[in-house]
Amino acid sequence: MRLWYGKQSSFTRSLHNRLGVFILSHTGSDEMGPYNVWEKNYMKRLIFAGLAAAAAVLVAVPTSAMDYSGKTITVIFGYGTGGTYGKTTLLLTRHLGKFIPGNPTLIAKSMPGAGGLKSANYAYNAMPKNGLYLLMPPDMSLVSQVLRPKKVKYDAKNFTWLGRVFGSNNLIAIRRDTKVLTFDMAKKSEVIMGSTGKGSPTFIIPSLANGLLGTKFKIVSGYKGSARTRQAMEQGEVRGVSLAWAAWKNGHPQWFRGDNSFAVPILQSGFKRDPDLPNTPLISELVKDPNAKAAADLIATSSLIGRGLALPPGTPKKLVPILREAFWKAVNSPGFIEDAKKSKLPLSPLKGAEIQKTVNEILGMSPTAVKAAHTAIFGKK
Repeated sequence: MRLWYGKQSSFTRSLHNRLGVFILSHTGSDEMGPYNVWEKNYMKRLIFAGLAAAAAVLVAVPTSAMDYSGKTITVIFGYGTGGTYGKTTLLLTRHLGKFIPGNPTLIAKSMPGAGGLKSANYAYNAMPKNGLYLLMPPDMSLVSQVLRPKKVKYDAKNFTWLGRVFGSNNLIAIRRDTKVLTFDMAKKSEVIMGSTGKGSPTFIIPSLANGLLGTKFKIVSGYKGSARTRQAMEQGEVRGVSLAWAAWKNGHPQWFRGDNSFAVPILQSGFKRDPDLPNTPLISELVKDPNAKAAADLIATSSLIGRGLALPPGTPKKLVPILREAFWKAVNSPGFIEDAKKSKLPLSPLKGAEIQKTVNEILGMSPTAVKAAHTAIFGKK
């Protein structure tokens, strides 16, 4: 940053402000004759300096495929490292760089908070827009924007999606020893549920069930990541959790095995029953009121978003096809598929353009559905 001492004309002050020059005022007159001559020469030097600085910034942005050579790409995700967000991000960092021309290094960075929304807020408002930073948006980031537009600090339609690794229904599961084995029983007995925050399915899904079906889930928020909520459930701090079925399968598949399993699947949110859960009802199947069904369908859209990557708004458009093509090649490569299997992660990839269309559809849901979902989850305004 350049420091400039002296009294300045309005034009000089304006240019200084645009170029980021910090101005320290000094008493004097704007009408000094010799000063104006000096100012003209100084202005020329300042303009050239500004242009040179702008050129340097442009050089820092990869403008061609080969510019990624020697670069490092940071992938931000909004949860702890022990869940499917962390594992999927790490999987991508191991493989994606192989398919980006120049073979950059990729690193993962966890930014938990507010049910994953802290990372989305950061990506929209502060993440560098030079093609070297990517976001794995929370699957509920779009639902949160629709339901609580004044609480989020982003507009998800302005993110550019590279693609999706997989989608997943969300599942409410409860410890068997709680003796609440069906959603009807959950309407009669209070069940303490663990949550990472109001922006996550750990809060939204049981709240929706309370509002639409009359269940008595009592939600305790503040856990740092889905792995921590599962640990709390295992230790008896809470009696149940709502997570993506992919997260349950990845973290504790043994909990659901056998006639005397540790956990019982109660309800799922999605557009169709997961093949692994044919006997577990969808929330949308249990409601008859059209507005309530619209609300359930709105929340179910998170199952389409799943785990994917997006660029922050303002990233140079010329980089989008490079990164989208690399993403698609990576998630369909034999090495990625084999690694995903070892990591117990499902695969149902979608291209970035398809996800982008889904995002726009979600954000265009009817006001009636939005109001019904908001009332069910957060109560009447």
